[in-house]
Amino acid sequence: MVARNSNLAKLPGGYLFPEIGRRRKACQEQNPGAKIISLGIGNTTEPLTPHITDGLTKAAAGLGTPAGYSGYGDEQGFDSLRQAIASKLYNNLVTADEVLTSDGAKCDIGRLQLLFGNQVTVAVQDPSYPVYVDGSVIMGATGDFDQASMQYAGITYMPCLPENQFFPDLTKLPRTDLIYFCSPNNPTGAVATKAQLKTLVDFALANRSIIIFDSAYSAYIADPELPRSIFEIEGARRCAIEVSSFSKPVGFTGLRLGWTVCPKDLVYDDGSSVLKDWNRIMTTVFNGASNVVQHGGLAAVDDQGLAEMAATVGYYMENAAIIEQCLADMGIEHYGGHNAPYIWARFPGQKSWDVFSRILNEAFVVCTPGSGFGPAGEGFIRFSSFGHRADVIEATERLKKLSF
Repeated sequence: MVARNSNLAKLPGGYLFPEIGRRRKACQEQNPGAKIISLGIGNTTEPLTPHITDGLTKAAAGLGTPAGYSGYGDEQGFDSLRQAIASKLYNNLVTADEVLTSDGAKCDIGRLQLLFGNQVTVAVQDPSYPVYVDGSVIMGATGDFDQASMQYAGITYMPCLPENQFFPDLTKLPRTDLIYFCSPNNPTGAVATKAQLKTLVDFALANRSIIIFDSAYSAYIADPELPRSIFEIEGARRCAIEVSSFSKPVGFTGLRLGWTVCPKDLVYDDGSSVLKDWNRIMTTVFNGASNVVQHGGLAAVDDQGLAEMAATVGYYMENAAIIEQCLADMGIEHYGGHNAPYIWARFPGQKSWDVFSRILNEAFVVCTPGSGFGPAGEGFIRFSSFGHRADVIEATERLKKLSF
């Protein structure tokens, strides 16, 4: 028989969110009459808005006509969509040919690792979105998992805690080839300032590193002083790739549409183009985002679509305020929830999975254990503002009956 990819054996257990799903199912089986409410997985819940839906339905109906039918499209995406993203979402800080559309940020993060192979060194925020680490493990860019430290050999973990304003002390970090950074951050809800990102860019330039910048939640930034893109920072075009998505601001979690910006200025040590290789990968292992969904994306980034997007984002941020108020009333230390859809709650002296289990089994509310995002997440719980308003209100009323 064919040998297994040995890197898969390094993964210590199931991916975080399937494990949450397994535990939720077990709780439901033990309590068949209970209504379980999720404030856990960041899956959108509200219907698509009218203008964006219209863009999708017209495109789908057009496929049933000779004039409207389309087969394969360019793997990089519609030129019109790439141009709209560059102009409407980046204010022309990037060009259309630097934008490659895809089936989502998570998928792109996995594919990006093909650019660099298994000999690269990696740094990640701690806590951080699991795919940064797990994808690196599968690629073979790490050593084994140490159960005691809950860390992989070969990965530099950058602690991001309340004590350092959720931004790593770069002076204490070794040089790595890749630096994964997410702002607004999943899971902490922290948003990096321009000054903080400038230090990150300067650090990357000085060390000849590449930043993989995840801006999937940038639409939630309401404060005009906070940067929505790494490319607002001088020098970033020479050291950064940005990944983003229509999933959370528009509701395309199931439709799948995202993009990556890879600047022409970004080169390898030998001076060759990273964008050229990224284009080669995308045209080899990816066949382009759905034509129908791209029409929905075009509707999302015109003036009416952007207004509807803002309304959707506003709805979820109102949910965040409700969750924040609940935690404040309970006297629970918490962060995030402003300019980000996640609230990061601290439970000193308690294990994340223990708190998760109590909330699930006593209040029938699903949250996300912070330790699933990295060792610095131990003792924290992530609450998501994605949910129907009535469910969010009911969940917070249940939470208020618990004591910690």
